[in-house]
Amino acid sequence: MARIITGSGEVITPFVFLDIAIKSKLYPEITKAMITKSFEFFKDKDFEFSINLSIVDIQSKEILKFIFNKLDEFAETQRVVFEILETDKIENYEEIKAFIKEVKKHGCKVAIDDFGSGYSNFSHILELNVDYIKIDSSLVKFITTDTSSRTVVKTIINFAKDLNLKTIAEFVEDKESLDLLKKMDVDFIQGYYIGKPDKNLIKDI
Repeated sequence: MARIITGSGEVITPFVFLDIAIKSKLYPEITKAMITKSFEFFKDKDFEFSINLSIVDIQSKEILKFIFNKLDEFAETQRVVFEILETDKIENYEEIKAFIKEVKKHGCKVAIDDFGSGYSNFSHILELNVDYIKIDSSLVKFITTDTSSRTVVKTIINFAKDLNLKTIAEFVEDKESLDLLKKMDVDFIQGYYIGKPDKNLIKDI
């Protein structure tokens, strides 16, 4: 994920600057830079890696052309996962389905990010040929203290398993949460308890 590093070393997250980037029409350049850096960094590494996309990206012919050109140049597209942000207001699921169909032709995988937030719709998952569901951090971070959050997370995990989808829990920050998610049979864990972002991996755009 993109970060801005100030002269004093302060790290500014995308939540602060992405809206400004969109309004100033710089957003496509950020997306293309992140895609380019991701492919470059992982080209000689035997890892699956994820690239976050918003509905704005998927609706952009410029970005789509850029993505498919990169996929045509990349030798192991089966290692690429596109994460589609569920928190975006998606009005036309046909656009999402068309995008997923095309990247699947290249052997890529697809994840729905932030699932369980705001207006997530279980019925939409039935329409989309995805591989992973990433459970929203707003649910995971309260899993040990809030019964409702725990119930929703368990429901999402069971729902995904019935569809043969893998689940990823975000924002896991302590052992108690990790142990509880393991009991719920989540497939993958993500969060500061597992590992924090490494400044040595930050690359200039």
